[in-house]
Amino acid sequence: MRVLKAGVAVVLVALGATASATDITVSAAASLTNAFKEIGAAYEQQHTGDKVLFNFAASDPLVQQISKGAPVDVFASADQDAMDKADGLKLLAAGTRKNFASNSLVLIAPIAGKVAIKGVNDLALPAVTHVTLGNPASVPVGRYTKAALEQAKLWAAVEPKAILGTSVRQCLDYVARGEVDAGFVYATDAAIIKDKVKVIATIPTETPVTYPIAVIAAGPQAAAGRQFADFVQAPAGQAILAKYGFGRP
Repeated sequence: MRVLKAGVAVVLVALGATASATDITVSAAASLTNAFKEIGAAYEQQHTGDKVLFNFAASDPLVQQISKGAPVDVFASADQDAMDKADGLKLLAAGTRKNFASNSLVLIAPIAGKVAIKGVNDLALPAVTHVTLGNPASVPVGRYTKAALEQAKLWAAVEPKAILGTSVRQCLDYVARGEVDAGFVYATDAAIIKDKVKVIATIPTETPVTYPIAVIAAGPQAAAGRQFADFVQAPAGQAILAKYGFGRP
């Protein structure tokens, strides 16, 4: 009987541990990939048994997925417009939307590029034939880029040369592989592969590049989602974001 009771106790403990474990699903902007993976690992270390599952993509498609019923607990966007869309669709848990990071828009070129580009005005030169940027209709970095180029009176010259990316990371890949003459990404993305791309200039944006995070109201793990969102905004999460070049909100 003693052996049997001990065995039952072990099984109950094991079941209890399994039952208390939580899978937190986080849909986040592609530019957050590296930083959030490390934040997720740090969160798991502090919350034994919990697992953070990530879905990285452009912010607008993530909103569409959530609106169609994707089981997401937390959404982190690369701009306010995408989060506004989520808010307008009543997807967010009340009071959970917070800005947690900032970034900057940069013009980059391949290190081994054949065209000498010294600034954003050079994009109008005939020698520059392909410039990548996120699709303004669905990718935040594309919206920032289009607005900045319009402000600089360069959109009409660049638009015919534009190679639209489905995410900022796709734009980064195009430049890294030398498939375009130049491209627009975030400073944090350019810093990941300094051996393949070089920053030509930091581009002023009329709207600051800020990242909001929110808990999804219909998420299967709302309480755990709040804990993760809080962790991102806490000193430990902010330190990791700073490590990858993100600024304070």
